[in-house]
Amino acid sequence: MAQRGDTGGTATVPPGTGKGLRPGALGLWGNTVIGLGATAPAYSLAATLGYVVLAVGEKAPAMFVVAFVPMLLVAFAYRELNRAAPDCGTTFTWGTKAFGPWVGWMGGWGVAVSAVIVLANVAEIAAVYALRFLGAEGAAADPVLRVGLGVALIVAMTWVSYRGIRISERLSNVLIVLQFAVLGAVSIGALHLVGTGAAGPQAVLPRWEWFSPLGVGSSALAEAVILCVFIYWGWDACLAVTEETRDSGSTPGRAAVLATVVLVVTYVLVAVAVQAYAGFGTTGTGLANEDNADDVLSLLGEPVGGPVLAALLLLTVAVSAAASTQTTILPTARGALAMAVYGALPQRFARVHPRHRTPSFATVVVGAAAVGFYLVLSAVSQNALQDSIASLGLAVAFYYGITAFSCVWFFRRTLTRSPRDLLLRGVFPALGGAAMLWAFTRSAADMLDPDYGYTRFGPVGGVFAIGVGMIVLGVPLMLLCAVRLRAYFRGETLRADTPVLAPETGEPPIGGL
Repeated sequence: MAQRGDTGGTATVPPGTGKGLRPGALGLWGNTVIGLGATAPAYSLAATLGYVVLAVGEKAPAMFVVAFVPMLLVAFAYRELNRAAPDCGTTFTWGTKAFGPWVGWMGGWGVAVSAVIVLANVAEIAAVYALRFLGAEGAAADPVLRVGLGVALIVAMTWVSYRGIRISERLSNVLIVLQFAVLGAVSIGALHLVGTGAAGPQAVLPRWEWFSPLGVGSSALAEAVILCVFIYWGWDACLAVTEETRDSGSTPGRAAVLATVVLVVTYVLVAVAVQAYAGFGTTGTGLANEDNADDVLSLLGEPVGGPVLAALLLLTVAVSAAASTQTTILPTARGALAMAVYGALPQRFARVHPRHRTPSFATVVVGAAAVGFYLVLSAVSQNALQDSIASLGLAVAFYYGITAFSCVWFFRRTLTRSPRDLLLRGVFPALGGAAMLWAFTRSAADMLDPDYGYTRFGPVGGVFAIGVGMIVLGVPLMLLCAVRLRAYFRGETLRADTPVLAPETGEPPIGGL
């Protein structure tokens, strides 16, 4: 039971007493919704699909399938680690158990970096699309109004996350159902127009070649995969609320796998519909027209369903971005809570609100960091903000890779116990980690080019500087926590505090190497 404090309305949870979160608040559906909401499918498609098509042409559906494979393999790693050690610290906790606190800390930092970058961008998108939905195109183009509304959105969603997991789940339910309903209606409507010949001369019939990655060069493949890593990213939020989920040893893992499957089906359907309806021309609605890359979904709204569906599509993208804001704050704050409980961050991050049962201080810090990052990049330039989202895939591939390899190493002594363990705890996670490592290194090498993206820092591309720079920033911050980490490594917190699995399971001790 968490110890209650009588100052500031918070309780600090010392190691060995639990984290003070609300157990059993979520079921399989609620947990899956948290993961789907964090991916922001409508926003992710609007912001990314056009650039995937520019990178690989008609092969975009194939890229979603190709990128889904390592995502599924990494999801298996998350599921197996969660079964052995359910913990809201996810990558941080598991990376430490496998490789020690230095790797674990950097994995946790990768989670935080991803969240801060995406929060700034989804707030911007939500503000722009909300204003466009209201018919205020001029206001959407005004940087002061746009940024002000974006900041207000982050603050509002931080408040929702602060108030508790159940209110967050209820809000996510509404927002996610709207997204999938509109995406399904637009996609099926577009394919119907193409099939009946009513879509116009630019339309093309879907072809099987769209689903084959053959013929795509390595650089184009890496660019498309890193974009798709971003578009899938977020499903792991399921695991960050594991301690608030019923049957925490299995439900979050099932939710993670279910979320990735739902996403790949949705993304492939939308990609096929957009390509078939818009075509690949360099003018008008053509997907080779770079003016369309920022938002290809809007190309389908009015032609498919008239002004009502066009307006609803704008609202859906705004809602999608808003949902992602809220469901990104949730897991990031819980990751910081876990780091503090185990001694890797100052203890104030371990404060839990006595009534709402949420990581109060960590939630506020995550929201404040996102606001600060958003304001800084907006002040630098709009191009810097766009390049930051292009760099997000690096941070995601970084911590997904750590998680996948942590699974292999953590279970290394029991991999030969059964074919199931060898595949799900060894081979599949290793392949997923290798794919993330390849996507990270190849994309980082390409991003070094100063012509990659919209900004540059001397001879270095702005996308590389933001993406790699934000990850490297974690090293001095980690060193500031060095004293805590040394104690942590000696087993004074995590290893001594975490229960050892039952001997009959044959698993290694949770904290042991």
